[in-house]
Amino acid sequence: MRSIATLDLQYAHRFYGFKGEAQYLHGHTGVLTLEVEDTINEGVNMVFPCNEIQKTAWNILKNFDHALVLREDDPLLPAVLRVYEAQGIKDGAPTNQMKGPAFHTALATAYPECRLVVTKETMTVEGMIKIVYDLLKDKLNIVKITFTSGVNAATEEFESRKSMDRCPWCGIALNENGVCPKCGYKK
Repeated sequence: MRSIATLDLQYAHRFYGFKGEAQYLHGHTGVLTLEVEDTINEGVNMVFPCNEIQKTAWNILKNFDHALVLREDDPLLPAVLRVYEAQGIKDGAPTNQMKGPAFHTALATAYPECRLVVTKETMTVEGMIKIVYDLLKDKLNIVKITFTSGVNAATEEFESRKSMDRCPWCGIALNENGVCPKCGYKK
């Protein structure tokens, strides 16, 4: 069975090297849908609490919210960083509260202090699905991701990889020590 959760992301990007309207810097509201699969947890009668899927995903993905997403070879990137440096906001500001932990993968690097994500490839809806799966595959048993941004949408299904040890009281995944991070249950 599957639990399904959605997250909204506001971001700006452009398709560097693209010949068309998307070559210009523009913004989107993206809707990310995550489908997580497992057996029904007998104690709480659910696969995985949707609010816990959202919390787990949001902790990392909030770096995309209200962020500028640019490809690593985009000539706008050094220009934006120069402007941020001149304004004194490159290393963050006290008002920058919506940030997750920095990450660096083969597909993307987040610079949460300056609300910037740098990607290896153009950040299309298909590219976002690849990035999200790469970031969350070890935290959630994701079997499907759908990302809609403007009139564009893509979806991909993934192999169910495992059944996760979950708390019989909360339904959320136990940590590496067999302890529920929410309620303290110990396996």
